[in-house]
Parts: sequence; C-alpha cells; structure tokens
Amino acid sequence: MPRDLSLRTRVLLFFVLIAIAGLVAVGLGLFLGARHAENGDLNSALTYAGLVAALGILAVTAGVWLLFDENVAKPIERLSAEMRSRAHAGVSSTLNTDDARYLGDLAPAARAVTGQLSHNSTAAARAVADATQHLATDREQLKTLLTDIPLAIVLVNAAHQITLYDGQAAGVLSQIHVPRLNASIFDYFDKAQLVAAHVTLQAKRNCLPVTLRTTQGELEIDARLLPLSRGDGYMIVLDAAHALIDADDARPLVYDFALTTTQDLPPQLENRPLNALNFVVFDTETTGLMPHKDDIVQLGAVRVVNGRIVAGEELNTLVNPGRAIPLASTKVHGIADKMVLDAPDPIATTARFHAYAQGAVIVAHNAPFDMAFMRRYGKSNQLVWDQPILDTVLLSAILFGASATHTLDALCDRLDVTIPSALRHTALGDAHATAEVLCKMLPMLKSRGLTTFERILTETRKHGKLLEDLN
Repeated sequence: MPRDLSLRTRVLLFFVLIAIAGLVAVGLGLFLGARHAENGDLNSALTYAGLVAALGILAVTAGVWLLFDENVAKPIERLSAEMRSRAHAGVSSTLNTDDARYLGDLAPAARAVTGQLSHNSTAAARAVADATQHLATDREQLKTLLTDIPLAIVLVNAAHQITLYDGQAAGVLSQIHVPRLNASIFDYFDKAQLVAAHVTLQAKRNCLPVTLRTTQGELEIDARLLPLSRGDGYMIVLDAAHALIDADDARPLVYDFALTTTQDLPPQLENRPLNALNFVVFDTETTGLMPHKDDIVQLGAVRVVNGRIVAGEELNTLVNPGRAIPLASTKVHGIADKMVLDAPDPIATTARFHAYAQGAVIVAHNAPFDMAFMRRYGKSNQLVWDQPILDTVLLSAILFGASATHTLDALCDRLDVTIPSALRHTALGDAHATAEVLCKMLPMLKSRGLTTFERILTETRKHGKLLEDLN
C-alpha cells in the first residue's frame, strides 16, 4: 500500500474493498446458485447461493479486519502508548513511527508534538534544577549532618507511619523488624503503650522519656518522644546502645518528607490510589526454569514508596540451594557453587523476604515464576503469602497492547531504563530495572484513568493468557 495516501483515503479504501469483495461474493453465490438451479430445485439453489455469499462476505470481512488491525488499529495503539510514555514517564528518546507508516500525517504530527514536549520539558527541568540547586545543597548538608549525629532518630507522622530514620535507628529497628519507610511504627513497638505516650506528648508538648516495649521478644528500649513543630507527628530518639552496626556497613539516612502529610485512605487496599501503595519489587536467579524442582541461588528486592525507589532499603543476598548449580545456569547469571557456600538456605531467605515485603504490593516481571519458589519454600515456615501481586508483563500489556513484546529488555528500551550489562541477569540488577519500569508505568496508568489498585487488577485479568504462554 503506498505511503503517500492520507489516513482518510486509507480508511475509505478499506470500506471500498469490503463493498467490492461483498458484491463479488454475492455475485459468485448467485452464479453458483443459478447453476445449481438447473437441476430444478429452486429452494435448494437459493439456499446454496446464500450460503456461498455469506461465507464469502465473512471471509472478506475477516481478511479486511486483519489488514485494518495490522496497519491501523495496532499502530494507533502503539503510537498512543509511545506518546503517553513521553508525556507521563519522562521518556525522551525519538518517537519510533515505523509501525505507523500507513497512518498518513498522524505519525509525523505525533513525533512533532512529542519532540516539542521533550524540548519544553528539558527546558523546564533545567530551570527548576537551576532554581533549586542551592536548596539541594542545603538538603545534602542536612542529610550528612543527621547521618553523622550519634543518635538513633525516627520521625513518625500523625498516622504513626515512619517518614525518616537514620543509620543508628536502622540498627535498632532491624533487631525487631526490617526497617521500612512508610511502615507502621506499631510493627516495632507496642501499639497501646505508644498511643498512650503520644496522647501525653500532645498534651504536654514537651520531651517525654519512655521505655518502649518491642513487638518481638522481651527487648525494651529507652527512648524520648519529642513533638514536631508542625502537625501531630513526633520524633522518637532511641537509645543507640541497642544498635548493632558494622562500621563497614553504615546505613544511609532514609526519608520522604512528603509522607509527613497524611491522608484518609480506604481500609481496603484495592480502593486505595496507586500513589498511596507501597511496592516491593523482586527478582530471583535460579538453578533452572522448573520452579517445582529447581532452587534459587540469589534474591534481590527494592522498595518503591510514593512513586520512587527508596535508596537504602535494598535486599540483596546469595542463596545456597543445597545442590550443585548447573554450568548452563552459571553461564547466565554468573553464580557458581563456591560463591554460595556461606550463603543462607532458600527457606531462611524466603522468611527474610516475607518480612521485608510485609504491608506492600509484591511486584515482579513474570511473577508466577518467582512466586512459585516463594510459595514452595514458604510451606516449610508456614508463611502465608497474602500480599497482593502485580506483574509488569501484564502492566505492559495494558499500556502497550497485548501484541507488543513484553520482555524486561523491551520494556526498558521503551521507557529509557538502562540496565548496566554487569547487572543484567543479577537478581538485584533486574529487580532495580523492574522497579524503574514500574515507577514510569504508574503515571502512565493514572493518565488512562486507572487510578486505584482495584482498577489495575481488573485490567490485568484481561491479559492473563500472556502469563500462561510465558510459563
């Protein structure tokens, strides 16, 4: 089909083709029916003619639809997704319009719009960067100062969720539960005691010494509660003597001040907006591709809170599978037997990941594969995997169409996510790339009106066949 025709002309040609082919089918049916009528059975001849005409029209309609789908519908779907990725996910690469070559001036117009959008976005980003450079410098100085202060500090908002913790506090909290931004402080300390102390603190608005009971074991920790100058949040200064931190394994300051502003959220997770959800994105490397009999040799995970990856909350561990790692698998992920000799076993690693993922939506690329290992190992510890699960393969199908390629490499290429070659096919490297992809997908999903977790789940169920084919 010539490329210089307009889109309206192409659509007209599709209808003309249907009309001509339909007339030909009817004519052929009448011709064959007339020959059949020579035998003298008119009713049979009319039935025969109608059947031939109907089959011909159905065949023509199916053929024209395939042409229309391949040359118009799919290209429009892909072009829409490409434009959304540049409007909402910060993708700046040149728009690929090869698939839309038969859409007349639509593809060049889309390229012009996205090019101008990218230019304007770059200029705006440069202006914002210049205007906030001094503020960023002050923030880094504050971050360094807080990290160096020999205190264990936790900031908690009015909803009793953690908005900041320093390295010393992480050392204390890690003895109770995995330190997690936006987690409930009640995961670490007795709820009734802390709520009562908070009420007293609000009344006195002064430093309040307390001995906090932990939720795990018999540990008690001396602490001070201090009110914040704004809002009903508070600061907990813990006795840093409880912190067990290796000097060579210093933790960074972890914070998100946007979390200090609380909002009333629906109790059901399905009804919550996407930006109010915590995500744990993970990946595994294994001895093979059979979850029912192979084993994991590495697990990596990152947390996404408030639409961004939380630096300092990574989980990265080698795993001793208790068996020899096949050479073919080692060639893929680079993990050999000698590297995992002192690593934890799969059951202990699964239990650690289960605690790490508490209160979050679990995300993976081809999640059924990785979760099959987690469920298998979890049976030994009676772990209940009741966390909701999202799959970036299905999110890709929602945004880019089921007919697109949904490999992790293809997604990263579409969304301008770079996986360093040294980190590809490592659990943490692939988990980090998947998390970056997720962070770019979230605003794209929102732009399509998929603003709650329930609506996302409803859409992903339409593409479940993709995962069946993958597995």
